Amino acid sequence: MQVDDPRILPRSGMALSSLGLGCAQLGGLYEAVSDAEARAIVDAAWDLGIRYFDTAPYYGYTLSEHRLGAALRERPRDSFVVSTKVGRLMRPDAGVRPGESGWAQPLPLRPHFDYSYDGVMRSHQDSLQRLGMDRVDILYVHDIGRVTHGERHGHYWNQLTQGGGFRALTQLRDEGSVGAIGLGVNEWEVVADAIDACDIDCALLAGRYTLLEQAALAPLLDRCAQRGIGIVIGGPFNSGILAGTRKFNYEDAPADIVARVEAIAAVCARVGAPLQAAALQFPMAHPAVVSCIPGAQNPAQLRQNAEWFAQPLPAALWQALIEQGLVDRNAPTPPGA
Repeated sequence: MQVDDPRILPRSGMALSSLGLGCAQLGGLYEAVSDAEARAIVDAAWDLGIRYFDTAPYYGYTLSEHRLGAALRERPRDSFVVSTKVGRLMRPDAGVRPGESGWAQPLPLRPHFDYSYDGVMRSHQDSLQRLGMDRVDILYVHDIGRVTHGERHGHYWNQLTQGGGFRALTQLRDEGSVGAIGLGVNEWEVVADAIDACDIDCALLAGRYTLLEQAALAPLLDRCAQRGIGIVIGGPFNSGILAGTRKFNYEDAPADIVARVEAIAAVCARVGAPLQAAALQFPMAHPAVVSCIPGAQNPAQLRQNAEWFAQPLPAALWQALIEQGLVDRNAPTPPGA
């Protein structure tokens, strides 16, 4: 499997590179990134053959969109795919401080949730201006779900359904302003709900179908494969714990998660497979999956991800993980080397 292998988003016919770039780091997630460093990351991705880039207004409080647009501006527009997101409107606020929401140096704009028809339309137009583009290829609804919003979930879900948010997305797709629509979330359950509420094309699912957890397999991914709904895998390292840190879901990992990862790592070590390579390659075996989009703090980290993504791994790895109950036996696994 190569970084630049194209995979087709079934309903739109759009081709995505198998490895994409998640651009939260361009917004300074946890660590400050300069304009020059951000440009170097995008340039390195391009040199590797990556042609799918995912951003959002929330990343760095619009900083990621500005930087991604600037880095891609001189590239032929039809040679890459860009996705961004709706669900938050960014309003000027001089009170924004470094470190807010994990952004090292956010711009002085504060996010306000809005999933309504007008909110989606405004967010889309604002993103086009920040990116400096006449269109985005994929437009996702960002961060909606019961875990995300708690008791406010019903209110925001009503904005998206009865309030016209989904209608706005469908209209943008129908008029050709965007090529595909979907959700970009950390909760697989809300994607399952959305399939019944709107004719979505795809979903960016962060951290919920990985080498560490496959609860979304039958209730969501298998269903998406049957219906031609593409899945983009975000957070393939589960916030870092599958890449060597102790972070899971953006927090310190609980003991049971640490123990499970250590067991997976032991199997990987026994067969000579890097844990990180297994984490990047495992979700790509599912027929619904069209791309995997880890982020990178610098070009060296990005190049390392690309090497892991393409590294041949032994078939014995997947069999051992299944036999030890560390991977769902019904989950598709990559072909062995």
